[in-house]
Amino acid sequence: MNGEPAITGRAGAARSASRLEAAALRHPGPLTRIALVGNPNSGKSSLFNQLTGLNQKVGNFPGVTVDRKSGISQLTPQLRAEIIDLPGTYSLYPKSLDEKVITDLFYDQTSAQYPDFVVVTVDASNLRRNLLLFSQLADMGLPTILALNMMDTADQHGVHIDVAALQQELGVPVVPMNARKGVGIAALKILMAQTLGAPTVGFYEPEEELLPMIRQIRYYFNLHNDYLALHYAHQYRHISFLTPDERAYVQELTEQYDFRPTARQAQETIARYGRINEVLLNCVTVTRTEKNEPYSNRLDKVLTHRIWGYAIFFGVLFMMFQAVFAWASYPMELIDQGVAWINSLIQTNFDGPLINLLTEGVLAGLGGVLIFIPQIALLFAFIAVLEETGYMARVTFMMDRIMRRFGLNGKSIVPLISGVACAVPAIMSARTIENRKDRLITIFVTPLMSCSARIPVYTVLIGLVVPDEPVLGLFNLRGFALMGLYLLGFFAAILSAWAMKLLLKTRERSYFIMEFPVYRWPRWKNVGLTILEKVKAFVFQAGKVILAISIILWVLATYGPPGRLERVETQARTAAAAQNLSPEQTEARVASERLENSYAGVFGHVLEPAIRPLGFDWKIGISLITSFAAREVFVGTMSTIYSVGQGADELTVQQKLAAEKDIYGQPFFTPARAFSLLVFYVFAMQCMSTLAATYRETKGWKWPILQLVYMTGLAYFASLAVYQFMK
Repeated sequence: MNGEPAITGRAGAARSASRLEAAALRHPGPLTRIALVGNPNSGKSSLFNQLTGLNQKVGNFPGVTVDRKSGISQLTPQLRAEIIDLPGTYSLYPKSLDEKVITDLFYDQTSAQYPDFVVVTVDASNLRRNLLLFSQLADMGLPTILALNMMDTADQHGVHIDVAALQQELGVPVVPMNARKGVGIAALKILMAQTLGAPTVGFYEPEEELLPMIRQIRYYFNLHNDYLALHYAHQYRHISFLTPDERAYVQELTEQYDFRPTARQAQETIARYGRINEVLLNCVTVTRTEKNEPYSNRLDKVLTHRIWGYAIFFGVLFMMFQAVFAWASYPMELIDQGVAWINSLIQTNFDGPLINLLTEGVLAGLGGVLIFIPQIALLFAFIAVLEETGYMARVTFMMDRIMRRFGLNGKSIVPLISGVACAVPAIMSARTIENRKDRLITIFVTPLMSCSARIPVYTVLIGLVVPDEPVLGLFNLRGFALMGLYLLGFFAAILSAWAMKLLLKTRERSYFIMEFPVYRWPRWKNVGLTILEKVKAFVFQAGKVILAISIILWVLATYGPPGRLERVETQARTAAAAQNLSPEQTEARVASERLENSYAGVFGHVLEPAIRPLGFDWKIGISLITSFAAREVFVGTMSTIYSVGQGADELTVQQKLAAEKDIYGQPFFTPARAFSLLVFYVFAMQCMSTLAATYRETKGWKWPILQLVYMTGLAYFASLAVYQFMK
């Protein structure tokens, strides 16, 4: 099948000329392009990290919102390669948008993203299931290397693989390895650097009655083998690069030959497993009889128990939030004091408008970014460890029992849990949910989960009004408050999902199927890379927004309508002289009057009547507006507003807010105001990026607008209730 000469027709020839030209130009330099493919939990991500290290970047595949994770690997001193980490999949018949990216890539050989060859990672302890994907890629005619991963796990299970025999049976290079520990990486790089031919062993031949249809598709599209043409017949409706006329042509053929995709896929799968079983009988032996339950199964009886499983999970969450406050407090304090010290040093030795811009705008905004690095790092460290150990998969299984009652699919738990890190990738991960209704509900409610961008807001406000006191001698009261806010967002999400379940009617049924990976000790290199990647994203993506808004806000808070600032300053100095105020008190009053009459103050006063019932003033109003770019901008905005016109004696962000007084001379940030603001940020849609992600995933503005209106209304009325009750 793979060795047949290509069939060329008139339509195929016309397409062939442009495609061959594009293929010749797709690699302008010597960089080899290698795709990593494999089943979920086959160790593909560990292999990618071993090959690329810190040389990684994340983008999007052309035309879709699916993440494209790639990196550079130095295969030999003379040869570098681009490694593309493709989404995990079980076969080339896609069930989700992530899997569709893989088929689109392998169907179009003229694509700029088309790989030079493929590395298929397989779990050596479960070869039978993993080889199904490999067999399909082999029949596609793709040059392939088989990375026989998790050899240590296979040995533990008594599975012994004759690598030489397996290589002969499959007709492709086979590399035994343990990607988590780096075993076999050097051998794999050497094989990658060598010239590889296409696989010579076929696994599946289409039925004779299908060959006329298949050959016509090959002729029309100028395809290189029968199996690829068969996939066009299966997937023509979903192949993105086909034109409407080309789709119509394939549809006409499938109807003419009465082609039934579902039945044919089932026949193919049975045939493939028959051939795979023959291969495994010749290459694999199992020498150990299992007398006791595997260790993972014994752990699962406890960790997924109907009672203890939930107790353990909430205990893990509790520890995580305690750590975010307790362990991060010391480095946060050092960063905050360090920024304040630099600010004070500059203000003491220099003066002028540019110095004010630097200290009150740039450094104040920068401090609002850097101070939260320890907490962001700790949060993602916990999440990475839970995923590395295999515990996160158990959590999704457990929570499926609860979530279905509220109209969510078991797979909805993955986006909801991911939403604790960031709503944008969490919303994008909902594309793995096949049921449209469940997917829409998940996308709609995911932003109610408190993401890491809310941590700066929570930390500052909790620190203002919640005492730093121990509870039961071990725990911190502030950690309890932080966990309470996260739980509030979670309960709001599932209750909102339940309401949408009643409103959206559909007969489509959904199912939840998940494979449990075995428990493993986390690979600390992978954890470290995850932390570094997420912190870098926070600093350089959110940081750029915060810094830009801080500078713009400083300008708006420093300048005002022509003549207005000079007039209010004169009035303030006259009033201060009449009251015999000290020079320090006089300057404080002048700074306050100038800020209130600046462009920012004027804008804040316009907004104030709408938010006054919530306990907010015009300064908070400015912060609410600017933080719509990103939630964490709130802290940078508050820091900038309370820095303008102030001396260097008020050092940290927390101290600046604590020193703020109301019109009666009392602390402005009372528990009522602080908790009102906290509840507002738990529910509010304060993120343009999240709305953009919803727009991209739903292909329209209906759901983003509904999301914005619903969450803003919920935030407003919940905040109103909290303030009116507590004041």
